[in-house]
Amino acid sequence: MATPLTRTLAVVLKGYPRLSETFVAQEFLGLERRGLTLRLYSLRRPYDPTTHPVHQEIAAPVTYLPEYLHQEPGRVLRAWWRVRRRPGYGAVWRTWLRDLRRDPTRNRVRRWGQALVLAAEMAPDVDWVYVHFLHTPGSVGRYAARLLRLPLSISAHARDIWTIPDWEKAEKLADARWVATCTASGAAHLDGLAPGKVTLLYHGLDLDRFPSPAPLPTSDRDGTDPSAPVRLLAVGRAVPKKGFDLLLRALAALPGGVHWHLTHIGGGKETRTLKALAADLGLADRVDWRGARDQGEVLAAYRMADLFVLPCRIDADGDRDGLPNVLMEAQSQGLACLSTRLSGIPELIVDGETGVLVEPADVPALTAALARLIADPTARARLGAAGHDRVRAAFDHRTGLDRLAALFREPAA
Repeated sequence: MATPLTRTLAVVLKGYPRLSETFVAQEFLGLERRGLTLRLYSLRRPYDPTTHPVHQEIAAPVTYLPEYLHQEPGRVLRAWWRVRRRPGYGAVWRTWLRDLRRDPTRNRVRRWGQALVLAAEMAPDVDWVYVHFLHTPGSVGRYAARLLRLPLSISAHARDIWTIPDWEKAEKLADARWVATCTASGAAHLDGLAPGKVTLLYHGLDLDRFPSPAPLPTSDRDGTDPSAPVRLLAVGRAVPKKGFDLLLRALAALPGGVHWHLTHIGGGKETRTLKALAADLGLADRVDWRGARDQGEVLAAYRMADLFVLPCRIDADGDRDGLPNVLMEAQSQGLACLSTRLSGIPELIVDGETGVLVEPADVPALTAALARLIADPTARARLGAAGHDRVRAAFDHRTGLDRLAALFREPAA
């Protein structure tokens, strides 16, 4: 029998709660149910208007660190006064100063101030610092863990792996007890910087929250009837790496006699730009922009759709998706998926068997794939059923959570 967990984690993350990070909330609830006590420390306050039901089930209290140091200067000064005489403070300050010389930005200064507050205000029962995302939270958690002489572990994902320099990644990995990441491509990259430190852990999906529809959905819509257009669905933040502008261009290139309607769910800074692009392409009346929605509404949308499309790509700054949870969610409902050969997506979708993949940023290929799948409801049903079976067989979130909990059973000393 496994040893019961009594460990208390200080969990450092960039923002909480966030609608776009259901996998994070799912993990927190799973760790609590496995006996861990969590204290959440967020660098930013929430900006989403609603939350998912899972957020209400998490018992962990949340402390919000100063988002900008000038907003709470007294809090930062008090924190510095409390930690400045701690053993090793000078060594950690010199580490931050070396980082600042290589990255002379206000953001780097802010990370130091947030780390001071985190170290000063951390709950006394904490015996492990656990960071979600390698970039900004990784810096704050690393400095604080060293100030308090606590073990550090990191969960790395996508943007945080690919948009910070190798020197920063390597030094954070060197300080961590272990690092978990959610795609084989990300794990291979990080393992090259810190051999033996990295564990591949798929987030998986809480299948109890995404029960199989009975029976699996079928549709005879094939794009030939203007009164029954094929229902396309895209879920994700309106940011460049999701490729929604490419999707609009691919849809605009379809023949005029192909009838479809697209629903987009998700917030994001590019929403206004995407709406303008849809209007310029003559698609405004064929796209429904629903904004951010909670998990129940998203689940209902999966069950109403005929085809899920997520044309991920690499952004100009190197940012990219890892293995988007929305693809697992869509497949759990028997919905055929069209995406791209990027990062961990081929680890989930086998092209031609459990979905369809095209090359990132290849608009003609995306248009051709859309045309084929819109016209062929039989193929959509076959792909959707196969994707459903694969998710339920290989991506149950409990497997990854059990392995993650086991990592925290290691001695903290």
